[in-house]
Amino acid sequence: MPVSVSIRASARKVHGLPSPATLRRRVGKMLVAAQIPDAEVSILVTDDKEIQILNRDYRDTDRPTDVLSFALREGEGARFAGDALGDIVLSAQTTARQARAARRPFLDESTMLLAHGLLHLLGWDHRTPAEDARMRAETDRLCIAAGAPPLFSKGGVDAAGRSVPMTRRIRR
Repeated sequence: MPVSVSIRASARKVHGLPSPATLRRRVGKMLVAAQIPDAEVSILVTDDKEIQILNRDYRDTDRPTDVLSFALREGEGARFAGDALGDIVLSAQTTARQARAARRPFLDESTMLLAHGLLHLLGWDHRTPAEDARMRAETDRLCIAAGAPPLFSKGGVDAAGRSVPMTRRIRR
């Protein structure tokens, strides 16, 4: 199966957590939209404590974060990756806090974070303003493909598949 999902017991306590099947379907739709339907992705939904350890050990940042990506197609072992893109680790606690702050459903927030993580697995980055703008547009495109509303645009995409920038804040 191209997408596998594991949820730690500590993450299962978070209200509104989507089922593994829902997350699997959404990421599967993103892979189709990215034209790599047979690519393999592993998703781990965990808590702030575990993601903080990973963030500290792999990024030298000793605090929890929302999502981390571990690409298998980079570095010395890349030639052995085959169809495997890598692993995405999502903190259920941070995702829930961000969803509440944005007044967005947990599923929509987690979909956006999974799209963001998937793009990192594909080699995308956001180190410059131009890279960030392109990555936000592609995140929106993947969210729309997965059935979630876009976060960074007003929901439309142009003829080239890029998201249409939001021109004013939408009240909910």
